[in-house]
Amino acid sequence: MKYRSFGRTGWNASALAFGCMRLPTLGAPEKVDEQLAIRMIRSAVDAGVNYVDTAYPYHGGRSEVALGKALKDGYRQKVKLADKMPMWLVKQPGDFDRLFNEQLDRLQTDHVDLYLLHSLSRGTWKKGRELGVQEWVERQVTAGRIGWLGFSFHDELSAFKEIVDAWDRWTFCMIFYNYASEQVQAGTAGLRYAAGKGLAVSVMEPLMGGNLVNPPPPVKTLWDKAPKSRTPADWALQWVWNKPEVSTVLSGMSNMAHVQENLASAENAAVGSLSARELDIVREVAAAYEKLRPIPCTQCNYCMPCSSGVNIPRVLDVYNKAVAFSNPGEARREFGFFPPSARAGACTECLECEGKCPQEVPVHEWMKRIAAEFGG
Repeated sequence: MKYRSFGRTGWNASALAFGCMRLPTLGAPEKVDEQLAIRMIRSAVDAGVNYVDTAYPYHGGRSEVALGKALKDGYRQKVKLADKMPMWLVKQPGDFDRLFNEQLDRLQTDHVDLYLLHSLSRGTWKKGRELGVQEWVERQVTAGRIGWLGFSFHDELSAFKEIVDAWDRWTFCMIFYNYASEQVQAGTAGLRYAAGKGLAVSVMEPLMGGNLVNPPPPVKTLWDKAPKSRTPADWALQWVWNKPEVSTVLSGMSNMAHVQENLASAENAAVGSLSARELDIVREVAAAYEKLRPIPCTQCNYCMPCSSGVNIPRVLDVYNKAVAFSNPGEARREFGFFPPSARAGACTECLECEGKCPQEVPVHEWMKRIAAEFGG
């Protein structure tokens, strides 16, 4: 296993981290196949993975339970355990303790090494501060229940920079990042900004929820002409590991084959490992995927803020991915994390955004269509 510096902590994280959002199930998402999940997690740890990540809503809360069981028998001491505060569920100050205590019970531990404020945006960060999240975190750190603090992020770049600069308590952040979405949300600019401030950066969705694993024929043709043969998943992972600012890459794994394949990829993880020709091929593949997206949204965010609260760029991006990758199930999962006010169904057709859109996207028409296909 290769290891990378984790910001200013002095600790080195495994290049591959185990994300517990897509554990094996026995049918319904909340019915985790715990026996298989435990074998998978322990196999990864035995191979050198030292960063495991979960969150309150994953698998309806059963991800935390399964991970807690996997970390018994001495495995808890071999890893840094990451979990997240579900900021959208915090309505009053007492919710911080209630939710965190529930997480510790599920995990069967008395502390979390890496704790994140989950899915921060400009709005949830403002609300969290008003409810006293900073004071609450300081108490938990003093009590030894939280080690290093970070945040995961889903908003525009300017909001990302504001949050990074807002608090010197931050040690790390987690961003959505892959070669097909390099300029989306925090993007490459955010990656470099956070790293330049001394923060470790964990990357989520390097395979875009599995969308980059099974390419359509136009994309497969491009991969076939690459100077070196790799699986599409390995190309995506190596592209992220090629970035010097990346501290670790989280991958959600649903079966033992995923674990074995990701561990094999991690053996080759290195900064600057891709040649100029290989990087050109990746850019061609990203451009090919872009052509498959039906809505010409460039994520410029000129349409924001929406007076109704709709997260217009992200709604359009999730829909674009559903079409480009023929994966409506993943889109439904992503939309499930949206608060109701940010979803397509909250659009009031005021048309304010359409007057600001450089691409002249008929936003209200797309919102009606997306709401009809995926629910409000």
